[in-house]
Amino acid sequence: MTEAMNDPLPTPEPDALSPREFGAGPPSAFAQPGPWKRRVQIGGWVVAALLALMMIIIAWLAVTAPLSRSLKPIAPPSISLMSADGHLIARRGAIIDKPVTVAALPKHVPQAFMAIEDRRFYSHWGVDPRGIARAAWHNLWSDGSSQGGSTITQQLAKGVFLSADRTFGRKAREALIAFWLEAWLTKDQIMERYLSNVYFGDNVYGLRAASLHYFNRQPERLTIPQAAMLAGLLKAPSRLAPTSNLKGAQERAALVTQAMVEAGYITKAQRNALPPARLNVQEAPDPTSGTYFADWVLPQARDRAGTVYGAQNVATTLDWRIQRLAEAAIRHAPLGKAQAALVAMKPDGSVVAMVGGRNYGESAFNRAVQAKRQPGSTFKLFVYLAAFRAGMTPDDFIEDTPITTGTYRPANHGGKYRGRITLRQAFAASSNVAAVRLTQKVGVDNVIKVARDLGVTAPLTEDLSLALGTSEIPLVELTEAYAAVAAGAYPVLAHGLPPEEQSWFGRLMSRQKHFSDDQLEMIRDLLSSAANRGTGSAAALRTSTFGKTGTTQDSRDAIFVGYAGGLVTAVWIGNDDNTPLPGGAAGGGVPARIWRNFMGSAINEPVEDAPEETKDSDLVNAIANVASEAGLGNMSVGLDTQGVTVNIGNGQLRLPIDQPQGPPPGAPAPQPGTPPPRIIVPADPASGEQRP
Repeated sequence: MTEAMNDPLPTPEPDALSPREFGAGPPSAFAQPGPWKRRVQIGGWVVAALLALMMIIIAWLAVTAPLSRSLKPIAPPSISLMSADGHLIARRGAIIDKPVTVAALPKHVPQAFMAIEDRRFYSHWGVDPRGIARAAWHNLWSDGSSQGGSTITQQLAKGVFLSADRTFGRKAREALIAFWLEAWLTKDQIMERYLSNVYFGDNVYGLRAASLHYFNRQPERLTIPQAAMLAGLLKAPSRLAPTSNLKGAQERAALVTQAMVEAGYITKAQRNALPPARLNVQEAPDPTSGTYFADWVLPQARDRAGTVYGAQNVATTLDWRIQRLAEAAIRHAPLGKAQAALVAMKPDGSVVAMVGGRNYGESAFNRAVQAKRQPGSTFKLFVYLAAFRAGMTPDDFIEDTPITTGTYRPANHGGKYRGRITLRQAFAASSNVAAVRLTQKVGVDNVIKVARDLGVTAPLTEDLSLALGTSEIPLVELTEAYAAVAAGAYPVLAHGLPPEEQSWFGRLMSRQKHFSDDQLEMIRDLLSSAANRGTGSAAALRTSTFGKTGTTQDSRDAIFVGYAGGLVTAVWIGNDDNTPLPGGAAGGGVPARIWRNFMGSAINEPVEDAPEETKDSDLVNAIANVASEAGLGNMSVGLDTQGVTVNIGNGQLRLPIDQPQGPPPGAPAPQPGTPPPRIIVPADPASGEQRP
């Protein structure tokens, strides 16, 4: 006992004997947790935080996602196109019909849609992780083609939103609604809603309406090839619509039938025996939109909207004020019975105004987009750019003399030649023979290469006549090419909807190329010369003006294309039946004045009418001489700044424009309004022929 009582106390740790700081409090009676316990505590806090965050997200989705609406009938689609400044351009409804019932459809109809869109439709719970992983893997390693991982239920869920943006929030709400639909509806009910509301192109929504529109039969009687074609349209309804792209629709339908084989819905032998689907299109009454621009942009707007239903407002690039100015410029132009078209865009391709004809009510044919006409000398832009790529400069010389060798021997209009001139002078005067000689020097293929680089997709002739604009090109493509010069980068693609946000990879793949500084400076030098001192001088504004005139054979087309003040505009006049314009109209005449009047107002620059005596002085850029057969023999007319030359057979008649000199002493002064005298000089004393 005594020994036990006398046992020494345990020696305290050194830290326990050290003095404590004032205010530190008593030492803790609890042992400090070990490292593994601390990790467990931290892990618990992280899990609790994640659970709380998940509950907050679910609560937010439940509030923002219209779950109650997802079970109600979907409203018919309606698109309202709005100008960039908020004005209504057009409103279009949809072609719809009665819903379908899965039990009444042949099995191969829903199978075609499941094979290409969602093979595990009857086994997943609204979201298919395997499908998402498969699509992600395919998109990562594919050569550009892409697959979607959305299930049919998710695609149906998109229909309850007011926008088709691709944000994470929208995708999350879409997944939540998909789970909600799966909980409250049967699989067949989901399939019925999906088939009855999906978009099939041509403004047609729902399987019944599409079946009647494309094949003139009820969906209960669709064959496998017909069902496969309809199922294939869902990837890109406007682009693959068989009424405008039958080959693309058939190729897509073949992928669907192959997918049906892979899914086990049909055998390979059955697929090989299938005949192609034959169209029997039944056009439904389609109210017009009222504007050429709306007709052009509406298919893009529908694709942008996707499967979103109900009323939608789609913003466009059109500027309401500028559009009104464009319409007024065409309406007030002295066109006679001719048609006209105008396209105005920013250098980035945003179309701010479009006029496809004199009167939409009389003709909805859009001559700015649908018509392909010869561009005339406006095509020389590509010839001279090719020359600059080959190392030439505006100060280099070219022969402006008649071409006497080879099978193709074009002439300058009026038979006027200037001898050895610079490229700057040749472009300003729109010399035809100079453009052909340049094309011979640099090669037709290089001229075509420049045109393709600047966005021209129309077929181009592979001969020397290409230099004079004999290949037909839509006016909008010609405007894109000149917009590239204004922007300093190419290609420029015309668009009527604001560009969608692209991924970094998409931006990398669609990145523009830039002109070299020297090439850009030189081609702008030439366009400035043509618009201010050459054939396009009637279009010149007070601000820096760049442009080019174009006139085709026998004045069948007259064009002016140019840019100023951050706006690129092309104006065309001509007849729909391709007959010549009266009076030998040229690009430097009425089109240049329309351009000037429109542009002056559009960029807020006061414009005065051009002097009367200079308004129609530009007839030098037609492809060939204006000629006609008359009783006196072959007759041609030439016009320059000094006067008019009329060639009749071997004689010439000269009509000077300059004011005549005063009368000789003693002669009576001419009366006011008396025209200048006509000077007729014998061509040969031995003959009665005349010459100036």
